Amino acid sequence: MNKSKDAQTIDLAIRLLFLGLFLYSILVMLAPLAGVVIWATILAIAVYPLFDWLQKKLGGRKKLATTLLVLLGLLVTLGPVASAVSGAANFGSEVAEKAASGELEVPPVPEGLEEVPVIGPKAVDVWRMFETNLQGAMDKYGKQILDVASAIFGKVLSVGVGLLAMALAVIIMGILFGPGPNLVKGIQKFANRVFAPRGGEIVLMAGATIRNVSRGVVGVAAMQAGAAWVILALFGFEAAATIAMIALILAIIQIGAAIVLIPTAIYAWSSMDTGAALLFTVLIVPVAISDNFLRPIFIAQGLKTPMLVILLGVLGGMLAYGLVGIFMGPVIMAVFYELFVLWMEDSPADDAESGVDTGAEQSS
Repeated sequence: MNKSKDAQTIDLAIRLLFLGLFLYSILVMLAPLAGVVIWATILAIAVYPLFDWLQKKLGGRKKLATTLLVLLGLLVTLGPVASAVSGAANFGSEVAEKAASGELEVPPVPEGLEEVPVIGPKAVDVWRMFETNLQGAMDKYGKQILDVASAIFGKVLSVGVGLLAMALAVIIMGILFGPGPNLVKGIQKFANRVFAPRGGEIVLMAGATIRNVSRGVVGVAAMQAGAAWVILALFGFEAAATIAMIALILAIIQIGAAIVLIPTAIYAWSSMDTGAALLFTVLIVPVAISDNFLRPIFIAQGLKTPMLVILLGVLGGMLAYGLVGIFMGPVIMAVFYELFVLWMEDSPADDAESGVDTGAEQSS
């Protein structure tokens, strides 16, 4: 009998060992895709209302709606990469041709650069050295330029890799649209087992939080950038698209678009006549600060969780987990808040107090 128990124990240990090795192998394979899967899930939750509306408009053709949304997502994510690669190739080709023919020249010093406090005069001296003695300037500053260029290239490369990963997330998002409702039901059942009796409600709240944060952070940032681009283009800013893109990125990462849009108003007063500068300022300043009052409205819409909890989740999540933390942070904070409130509502002290009252009523 003892040998039988020992054999069963050994058999169980061997099974657990192989199961552990199997699970470890799965985790090792899936770990590199964890970020992509998280982004795909966030995108699927945020975009699903649009998918549901689109497939209804298309007569219930879910595959067509999925294809259109995935193609749109790929255009948004891969478009900048293709544009940047094409632009860099054209620029490099043009510089190489001019250098080979001896026509490579440095443009003249921009007007007003010397008036910039502290760095203006020094920048003008360096610029003129490149303009009059390119070879000598390269000998003197070549290493610094190479270091800066390498750092910039590294950042650009990381952004490009991130956009490629986002493109993969968009494809996975399309795959999730089909089984999406069944997946939500399964997650709700699991949550009910863990956080009974409100697990299913918490899952729905997490989805609503992600959608609201998407509208409040990304949506508001896109509206800001779009409005800024139109205004800058109308007033003749050659770098309107670039400034708008920088404003979009700064707004998404919670630094704020104002840091790049307000200086354009200052520049307008030095380069435009008074009427045009005043009109430009009246238009661009509200756009620059609009996120301060639009974001809370969009994020808090339809949520029971206090706005302060959501904002703390957005800011803390971004600092802790980066860009994906903007969505993970408020979900974690909202779930914690709901569980905390549930725990407080079901506290033993309240039960004891109610029990005393009941006993007093019965005795009377």
